Amino acid sequence: MTTSFLLIVQIILVVILVIAVLLQKSSSIGLGAYSGSNESVFGAKGPSAFLAKATFLIGFLFVSNTITLGYLYSSSAQTSVVDNMIETTNVVAPTAVTPVAAPAKDETPATK
Repeated sequence: MTTSFLLIVQIILVVILVIAVLLQKSSSIGLGAYSGSNESVFGAKGPSAFLAKATFLIGFLFVSNTITLGYLYSSSAQTSVVDNMIETTNVVAPTAVTPVAAPAKDETPATK
């Protein structure tokens, strides 16, 4: 229940963060040109200071929510996928190794 709620909050934070970043003024203006005349609402400097603070706050909430979700998911998983694997092999290990005698220098192997 808690993780599903936090996952929904995470998706909402992502959408708001993307919108906040796209509304900021850049060198090519971006989507900030479509926001209209905000100078009267946000003051003489425009929305840049407000959007910067809002983006920082939303980014901080996003990172803290990500860390919380990671902690909750890792603490709920008590077993690993590797723990459930069944190891079956049909290979039999050799019982004794017999040394192979090296050929003498006088003997040459037959090539014909």
